Amino acid sequence: MPEALFPDLPATPLADRMRPRTLEEICGQSHLLALGKPLRRAIEADRLHSMVFWGPPGTGKTTLARLLATYSGADFHRFSAVLSGVKDIRAAVAEARRVREQEDRGTILFIDEVHRFNKSQQDAFLPHVEAGTLIFIGATTENPSFELNNALLSRARVYVLEPLGIEDLERIIERALNDPARGPGARRLTLDPKQRRLMAEAAHGDARRALNLLELAVDATDSDEIGADVVAELITGQLRRFDKGGDVFYDQISALHKSVRGSAPDAALYWLARMVDGGCDPLYIARRVVRMASEDIGNADPRALALALNAWDVQERLGSPEGELAIAQAVLYLACAAKSNAVYQAWNAAVEDARRYGSLEVPPHLRNAPTRLMRELGYARSYRYAHEEPEGYVAGENYFPEGLPRRGYYAPVERGLEIRIREKLARLRELDRAVGGQEKD
Repeated sequence: MPEALFPDLPATPLADRMRPRTLEEICGQSHLLALGKPLRRAIEADRLHSMVFWGPPGTGKTTLARLLATYSGADFHRFSAVLSGVKDIRAAVAEARRVREQEDRGTILFIDEVHRFNKSQQDAFLPHVEAGTLIFIGATTENPSFELNNALLSRARVYVLEPLGIEDLERIIERALNDPARGPGARRLTLDPKQRRLMAEAAHGDARRALNLLELAVDATDSDEIGADVVAELITGQLRRFDKGGDVFYDQISALHKSVRGSAPDAALYWLARMVDGGCDPLYIARRVVRMASEDIGNADPRALALALNAWDVQERLGSPEGELAIAQAVLYLACAAKSNAVYQAWNAAVEDARRYGSLEVPPHLRNAPTRLMRELGYARSYRYAHEEPEGYVAGENYFPEGLPRRGYYAPVERGLEIRIREKLARLRELDRAVGGQEKD
């Protein structure tokens, strides 16, 4: 049987009791729900379509799904992708057919944490979405383009929900505090605006967390005012919003990497602090910092890679907090260092050629010749020892295999040490041209 859309049981958590029951009660998400916005128009006009709500916890994904059912009069079936399987979906499809035939109503199949459904589970309800037997609504904190089948994603519109602002959360707290029916309004408790602000900030954009904090504060209050001591005790040690495996995780490491690449040391330090404060493994960060040193600095400042490796070593040897300080030192150095992605681009180009041209043979003059037979076969014949040549360079020599044109993968930039490397390579190309050597592509 479909669940009650808006339960009022006293034992129900405050966050569920205060769930908005009309569009007007929703705080936040104005980019989707303001007058004239596509999602609001679809709800008000009862033009249901399959959709995916993607956003952090406590931003209204489940609430919006329930409101769609309320406004449309559709049957509502909610499943958790953690607890439900193909059998449950088939039962919901059968019920949807019955409701359509006997009651002339549609059915909304709402799947929470839909990213946890595997391909076969997603395929189980896809034909029924295509046939119009039911409307699919999925909720996910993960990027749907990575987690959902392309066939399903192509039949559903993705709506991105944003973390709620501080003012939105303050309104939610105040409304709940003064609601005598669904909230604790009958107790006529007061909450100083400063303390309300602190609770809203501690919720980190999550309405459910804000209401949970309020409920705990109410339960811990014996007087007619929720005191500063109660609020301080509740919000002390509140974990920052940091998903160690999801989009928030990758967004923050991306912000750190881009800040280093953009030579913004203060911003890089902030994102490093956010990740460490949120519980990210410092060794993971250290590995990523090593990647930054090669990808974005390379030979413009080779000391960056050494410093990044040293920071990783310090973290492994000493742990926190000493290791975190060493990582911070490396991050600041990398952010301030000369930048070059020439090594990164050269490596990618070489890998592409290696895959494209296959197993080309090593030219005979470059082969090793430790035996008499190998020498008789011509291995190492005509090889010229670079150290015995003028300027230590064999002008005009080709070190590529036959069948692969000479390449110029590495193009040093005019920054940092690569200025000197660029000059050196330009001189070697002059020597090649002087003896009629081929230019590199």
